[in-house]
Amino acid sequence: MKSQMKTNALLTTVACCALLCPTLKADARNNSVSTERLGADVEVPCKTRYYVDGSDGWFIQLGAGAATPFVEGRNAQGERQNHFSLNYNVGFGKWFSPYMGWRLAFNGGPLHYENNGMSTFNYVGANLDFMWDMFNSLGGVNSHRVFSVIPFVGLGGSYAWDFNPVGTIASRYGGLKDSSWTLPVSAGLQLRLRMCRYVDFFAEARASFYGDNFNNIAAGHPVDINLTINGGFAFNLGGRDYKLYNPCDYLTYINTLNNQVNDLRGALANTTAALASAEAQLPCPEVVEIENTIIEQDAPLMATVGFSLNSDKISEMQMVNVYNIAQWMIENPDQNVAISGYADQNTGSQAYNKDISMRRAQAVYDALVNNYGISPSRLTITASGSDVQPYDVNNWNRIVTFSIAQ
Repeated sequence: MKSQMKTNALLTTVACCALLCPTLKADARNNSVSTERLGADVEVPCKTRYYVDGSDGWFIQLGAGAATPFVEGRNAQGERQNHFSLNYNVGFGKWFSPYMGWRLAFNGGPLHYENNGMSTFNYVGANLDFMWDMFNSLGGVNSHRVFSVIPFVGLGGSYAWDFNPVGTIASRYGGLKDSSWTLPVSAGLQLRLRMCRYVDFFAEARASFYGDNFNNIAAGHPVDINLTINGGFAFNLGGRDYKLYNPCDYLTYINTLNNQVNDLRGALANTTAALASAEAQLPCPEVVEIENTIIEQDAPLMATVGFSLNSDKISEMQMVNVYNIAQWMIENPDQNVAISGYADQNTGSQAYNKDISMRRAQAVYDALVNNYGISPSRLTITASGSDVQPYDVNNWNRIVTFSIAQ
């Protein structure tokens, strides 16, 4: 009787631990995944999604080229004549998806144009550009694509000074203005050539449209234009790789977990009935001993934290599982948890897999302690590397698992 009672009580504890995790349901007919928690169903469409982590997507660009203004003025023969002068370019920005990004770009340098003789002035401008990767949008996402075409539009501000001759716009203090502020809109096209993961060569042309006072002369056409052509290098901080996931890639795994939860629920129901029957026949005075026996056992917790290839960063999607473990530990202050890290055996050496599995376990440990206030004394971490593979599917073994520990 005592042995039977211990077995039933242990099954009850394992089943209760399983119920702490959300039940996952896969619906292949509707091509979607449903997650159920506390009776609420949320449908997740089976669509590949791209995202960036940390410094991924950020870039800095440096370049130079030429600029020519289209403003009032003609040469002595009455003909419009343009002159190109040196132009400098610097900027930084971020691709927040494979399709769209933003950039703060600065252009500046001297400008020359004919107006019954050579006229000159200096300018500097800043533009907030919105960029569209045409090839990723129309030809499919490929972070290793060698050549890309990127249209962009922007809003900004420009400051011009050192006009020679001065111009025709009067200053409110008397005389003529010797500088001008304008708010241009611009549009352009960038051609990008991938040199390596971290460096691209770019060539771009931009047309900026100003009010009539850009060159400090208000006459003729109401819009002044400045055309710049620049080339240079863009440095990708953290690379230009985009991570992706599709909930439907894990339908089989979700079905397996769902079946395990259903089996545990069935075992719980049977155990509850057996306990009720045993209690009706004979009171069990050894209940304290049974509880101590349960605490000394290692019981698996169903939640796991998955990681990308060669990564120890916890994604926002996987942080939900860390949160669930933290909530369970808060609700069960007498329980301790063992954190175990793993790596897949098909990539990396045995020593490297041992190291990255420890870093993954440490990342989860740090999140529980720093983000949710779990006491470090309640946590232990181990690293199995690729020596142990919890799952038959290799990609599933880039994980951290949890178990109840003394």
